[in-house]
Amino acid sequence: MAAFGGADLDSPDSFQVHWERMLGDRAVLARTVLWNGRIVGAVLQFPLFQKPSVAYSIDRGFWGRGIATRALSAFLKECPVRPLYARVATDNRASQRVLEKCGFTISGSGRGFARFRGAEIEELVYRLLAL
Repeated sequence: MAAFGGADLDSPDSFQVHWERMLGDRAVLARTVLWNGRIVGAVLQFPLFQKPSVAYSIDRGFWGRGIATRALSAFLKECPVRPLYARVATDNRASQRVLEKCGFTISGSGRGFARFRGAEIEELVYRLLAL
């Protein structure tokens, strides 16, 4: 993950509008990630390319503490949708490890536009069949 994101996330106001729209969409299951009582990210399940997909985001200041792995693991126990897909930049080894620790396996690859990098990049497609 860490390379992708929508054009409507550039300011707090536009992010708020985006987040409220997602929370109002019945096809989206979203959860806030808390660390010691502080909001540090989110995990969500949503349709992407007509497939049920998952994504997560953790504030950069909290990377490397296992928060993403714990948050995604807890989320997957609540989210019954299977198979579930995730896409990650091929050079983002940390997010690949998070997915693998949570039971996802590589099911393909492709290219996608990474807005935060301003370019199309290689990505891996992961799939979770069951917990």
